[in-house]
Amino acid sequence: MDQYLEFISNHSMLFLALAVVTFLLIKEFTEAAFSPFKNLSPMNAVVKMNSDEVIIVDVREPHEFILGHIENAINTPLGKLKDQLNTLEKYKNKDLLLVCQSGTRSVPACKTLINAGFEKVFNLDGGMQAWEDHKFPIKITSKHKS
Repeated sequence: MDQYLEFISNHSMLFLALAVVTFLLIKEFTEAAFSPFKNLSPMNAVVKMNSDEVIIVDVREPHEFILGHIENAINTPLGKLKDQLNTLEKYKNKDLLLVCQSGTRSVPACKTLINAGFEKVFNLDGGMQAWEDHKFPIKITSKHKS
């Protein structure tokens, strides 16, 4: 036991880093286990889209959306999501797959929808980057369309 205490006192920064990383890992696993929404890999998202009616909500900004998005996706930027909840209300009981560029903006969007009473919310893990890495099809929208 004395050796551990000596190690900790001699390497306090390493011990602090270990404690922080351990805390963050435990937090991540706990949040994933008790999350009200499920993360789907691009492959699992395709399987879900092929077997169920899935509404895809892309929470990226319009200038990102037009460069490439999943077919039939609805573009509702994260910053405007709360204001546009009424337009998504008709999909409240449907499966919603939320997408962003890397999977980080879609997580708070999922939480917003869950808090608004949406029941079947899914997050595309890795976002459009992962989708494109899997070579899945994307649709490019002309800048001149409104």
